[in-house]
Amino acid sequence: MDTRYLKNSRLRRASALKNGIVASASAALAVAGTGLYLSQRILHIAKKAEQAVAERETKAGRFDAELYEQLPKEDVWVTSMDGTRLKSVFITPRPGQPYVIFCHGVTEHKINSVKYMNLFLKRGFNAILFDHRRHGESEGALTSYGHFEKHDLKAITDELVRREGEGIRFGIHGESMGAVTLLLYAGTVEDKASFYVADCPFSDFRQQVRHQMKRELGFSPPFFMTIAEWAVWLRGRYKMAELSPLEAVQAIEKPVLFIHSKDDDFILPDMTEALFHAKRGPKQLFMAEHGGHAQSYNENPEEYEKAIDQFLKEFNLYPS
Repeated sequence: MDTRYLKNSRLRRASALKNGIVASASAALAVAGTGLYLSQRILHIAKKAEQAVAERETKAGRFDAELYEQLPKEDVWVTSMDGTRLKSVFITPRPGQPYVIFCHGVTEHKINSVKYMNLFLKRGFNAILFDHRRHGESEGALTSYGHFEKHDLKAITDELVRREGEGIRFGIHGESMGAVTLLLYAGTVEDKASFYVADCPFSDFRQQVRHQMKRELGFSPPFFMTIAEWAVWLRGRYKMAELSPLEAVQAIEKPVLFIHSKDDDFILPDMTEALFHAKRGPKQLFMAEHGGHAQSYNENPEEYEKAIDQFLKEFNLYPS
């Protein structure tokens, strides 16, 4: 056999092997880069500046710093099960009466909850505002959309019970991620509140991420989701599949008021309707006619208040 042929054949094989290694390395780098990008968007979603939220709410007439400062309140640091310290504010204009705990949405902080707090203070409740982990003044390195936050919420309720005694009654109101957090808390940790108000939650996190991919990219490749799930697990140590309020809500026995805006295209209103139908026992549904995501109260304040009153009245939840 011609030695030149053998030499050329070996060179071709070596070149093919080299090209294969380069291609495999390029593919691995592409997968790693995609995973890093997607998990960064999920775990470290850009937050709104604290001052910007306060200014927005003030300009809209939903936050009055002077009135807020006059409320009888105490700043309290609460430590969650993993050692994360959460900044909370216990507001007690009516000592001995029930409380409502407020869970804000992702990228926001506790001042965004003041407008909801005012509704319940007016109805005779006390209140607890707090910053979710990695938001506002609280500690925390990442956002988990309810996975770790549900345990943070339990730490807040434990502190309330420690201060007020086992007989204290309380409800929980949440917006967006805050609504998901309270549903996961009530359905998988403890159903300890007297009632829950879940405003614009998603029903399944993987479906929500796919929906956002489609909104931003125009399509949602299945392998992107697989990469995202693995990257979130490796970097954040939680599984996206476990963030399923649709499963959790089936275990909640206490009354739940579900709220969503019909015009919401960020978290689709179909998700809240699915949650409402999956919930057994006492429940109500308010679908606001106007407003995008987390705008049900802002765009429909009178109807929102009426829905709250109807819910509290039907299930005898008003303070005594």
